[in-house]
Amino acid sequence: MLRLWSLCQYKGICILNKKGDYPWELYTLKEILQATNNFQDDNKIGEGGFGSVYWGRTSKGHEIAVKRLKAMTAKAEMEFAVEVEILGRVRHKNLLGLRGFYAGGDERLIVYDYMPNHSLITHLHGQLAQDCLLDWPRRMSIALGSAEGIAYLHHEASPHIIHRDIKASNVLLDPQFQAKVADFGFAKLIPEGISHLTTRVKGTLGYLAPEYAMWGKVSESCDVYSFGILLLEIISARKPLEKLPGGVKRDIVQWVTPYVQKGAFDHIPDPKLKGRYDRTQLKSVIMLAMKCTDSNPENRPSMLEVVDWLKGGIGRTRKELQNIAMEDKVNEEDEEKDKKGIQREGLGMDKHNVRRKRASSRMR
Repeated sequence: MLRLWSLCQYKGICILNKKGDYPWELYTLKEILQATNNFQDDNKIGEGGFGSVYWGRTSKGHEIAVKRLKAMTAKAEMEFAVEVEILGRVRHKNLLGLRGFYAGGDERLIVYDYMPNHSLITHLHGQLAQDCLLDWPRRMSIALGSAEGIAYLHHEASPHIIHRDIKASNVLLDPQFQAKVADFGFAKLIPEGISHLTTRVKGTLGYLAPEYAMWGKVSESCDVYSFGILLLEIISARKPLEKLPGGVKRDIVQWVTPYVQKGAFDHIPDPKLKGRYDRTQLKSVIMLAMKCTDSNPENRPSMLEVVDWLKGGIGRTRKELQNIAMEDKVNEEDEEKDKKGIQREGLGMDKHNVRRKRASSRMR
C-alpha cells in the first residue's frame, strides 16, 4: 500500500488517501491475467494510442473491461494517474465508473464494468452500423445521457473537470443503450475561480474547438463544442471529418451548414432511419448543435443549458414515433395504389382525386 501511495503521488496527483480508503478494488495481476486469459488476442475488444482494452470475466462471474497501457513512459504514467484520480472522484449514471486497477512493475491496468453494446462509434461507423440498432428515440436518449454526464463534470464535480476528448468512441452503451462517457486520460481538473487554462493540445481532430486547436486555450466550452460535433454525428451518422476528392478535408459543420441555411433539415439525418424521426425535434437538436459549435466560445451554451434544451425537445415517446412510422407505411401503400390507378385511368384522371399524405396528423 505504501508503494502504491508513493507511486500515485506522481506530479502531485493522489489516487488514494493516506488512510487507504478507496471506493474500488485493488486487483492483483494474477486475478486480471486469469480474467482476461493472459491478455489473449481473442479477448481484445479495442485498441488505441494508449494501449489495448480486453474483455474478461472474474472468478466471481463479473464481466470486466481492462485497459492495458502500452508503455510505461512518464506521459503514460501521468495519464494513468489522472484517469484513476478522476474516476475515483466521479459518481454519475452517465459516466463509466472505475471498478478497480492494478499498478505494479511495468503494468498499469484500469478495470471497468464491461459494456455489452460497445461504443457509439461501432453503431454509427463500425461493424454494427448496418444493423441500425439506434432508432431516433434511442439516439436522442444517448445524446441526453452524454450531455448529462458532461454537465456533471462541469458543474457538480469538485473541482470541475474538463474532459477534453468527447467523441463517439468515448461514449459506451450499457445493456439498455444508456450512454456512459468514458476515457478520462486527457481530462483536466479546473481550480475554483479559474475560467480557462492554456495547455498542450490533446484530443481528436474533428472534435477540437478552434480556440483550443490553435492556441491551446481549454475551457468547459471546448467540451461543449465537441459535444455539438458529437450531436451532429449522432443525427447524421457522418464522420466529424471527411476527405473530399483532391485530399481536401471537410468537417461535419461545413457539411451541415448549407442545409441549415436553406432550411433543408430532412437532408441531414442518417438515411438508415428512413424518415422515422420527429421533424420538430430534429430541427431543434440541429440548431442546438449549431449553437454548440459556434466559433466564438462565448456564444456557446453551457452543458446545463444543453441538457435543458434536450430535455425540452425529447418529449415524444417511442410509441408516438412508431405510430408515425406506421402512418408512413400506410401512406406509401396509398400512393402506390394511386399511381396504379393513374396508369389505368390515363392522363384524363383528375389529379385532385389522388389521395394526399395526411400530413396534418403529424407534428412537424
